[in-house]
Amino acid sequence: MSIIGLDIGTTGCKAIAFREDGGILARAAREYSILTPQPHWAEQDAEEVWRKAWECLREAADGTRSDPPSAMALSVQGEAVIPVDRDGRALRPAILGMDTRTGEENRWLAERFGPEVLFQRTGMPLHTINTLPKLLWLRRHEGDVWKSAERFYLYEDFFVRRLTGCAAISHCLASRTQMYDLAGAVWAGDILDACGIPANRLAPLAPPTGGVVGTLRRDLAEELGVHGDVLVASGGHDQACAALGSGVIAEGTAMVSTGTAEVVEVAMASPALTDVLRNGNISVYRHVVPGLYLAMTLNHSGGLLLRWFRDVCCEGEKARACATGEDAYDLILRDAPDGPTGLYVLPHFAGSGTPWLDTASRGAILGLTFADTRAGIAKAILEGLTFELRINLELLREGGIAIRELHAVGGGARSPLWLQLKADICGLPIRVPAVTEAACLGAALLAGVAAGIWPDVKSAVVQTVHLDRTMAPRAAEQSAYKEKFALYRQIYPTLIPLFRRF
Repeated sequence: MSIIGLDIGTTGCKAIAFREDGGILARAAREYSILTPQPHWAEQDAEEVWRKAWECLREAADGTRSDPPSAMALSVQGEAVIPVDRDGRALRPAILGMDTRTGEENRWLAERFGPEVLFQRTGMPLHTINTLPKLLWLRRHEGDVWKSAERFYLYEDFFVRRLTGCAAISHCLASRTQMYDLAGAVWAGDILDACGIPANRLAPLAPPTGGVVGTLRRDLAEELGVHGDVLVASGGHDQACAALGSGVIAEGTAMVSTGTAEVVEVAMASPALTDVLRNGNISVYRHVVPGLYLAMTLNHSGGLLLRWFRDVCCEGEKARACATGEDAYDLILRDAPDGPTGLYVLPHFAGSGTPWLDTASRGAILGLTFADTRAGIAKAILEGLTFELRINLELLREGGIAIRELHAVGGGARSPLWLQLKADICGLPIRVPAVTEAACLGAALLAGVAAGIWPDVKSAVVQTVHLDRTMAPRAAEQSAYKEKFALYRQIYPTLIPLFRRF
């Protein structure tokens, strides 16, 4: 029996069908856009996302004729808000996690509850990324939408409703909304009441240990060419699914996922709700693995910054890649200099990520001379992103969370240069799974456990997740980057007073 993981990311979706041994049977991917109708807004046509995702599912299902899918689950971007009508159709574009319009709503939340109380209850620090302030913004600024919406979904419950006819949201994704009681494993009724958000306008919570939440609608199954039932299982946040799909299923194991954003997920046996993590804007939420929690760091830019550089500055390499089938990033970085570059890139092109979560910060490239090349600038971008990673790893250690090694997944895990930079700059071994599309694999493993293919997630990981490469830190490069990192740490505090005047 094959299983399908459907990943709904910020800028694209993927559907991958896996065999029981973790091998890939078929895959499909589509891209879609982010809408910016006003400054600080980030929205998305959820109906377009549904159409593109369904195209992916149909294409992937075409490759499973000899081994039809028995189950599927979703890995989704977090924090988006989608008001829907009675038929589950979006009434307006989704408001994405990266949207930063909700400053005033966060100020109200700070006054009404206090940042410490909200963090202790929900595991989420105050920030515009959260779902709760987005709902408060909708109620205040778009009253007609607020009144006419039957429910307010995130992408998981939005898709589960379309696929099965009934919505459900995983505890993993719900615990990223700032509306979920982390200790009680329920919607936080008192917080919702104080904010004027009826709990019955949110999706029902799936079983806390995961499992089946529905069956694919018969008409959709026929469209896929599948004759038997296809179970739809509880999935979760894309980064949590990626953590599972990379083998992060024990306390102290960690993953770095480099896609549109760059994220670190560290598994914990109990939620570490310390002031160090709260002040560093580290979110703490439920893993898709029953009984575990995750601490998450975030860099909004990640691979999106390298993609911007490719599209804006490397037209020739991009055209050559289209013509020859080569990887555009490999072409851009082919002539990158050895060792540390002489440039410093502050990768805050979408504001800073953790620990500052400062929407006023901006990107900067320092140290340019006429001798610099596109390859050198591209490598400096990778260095800057990896310096941000090191800052967050040091913060986690300061908060009492030990990290022994990092499992690297996502598009960035395909670059040996970037992987080695991570090892050298962070001083940790970087291990790479055979399947780097870990979010899809993690979702598929949840589907397989729900369908009875494996008795539990540990058994599923043992059977399917294979770590086949390790990049170890190199002593000379580690020493050279230590000196450069000390200078890098001064850039943000030096430039932020200027950025606040922009």
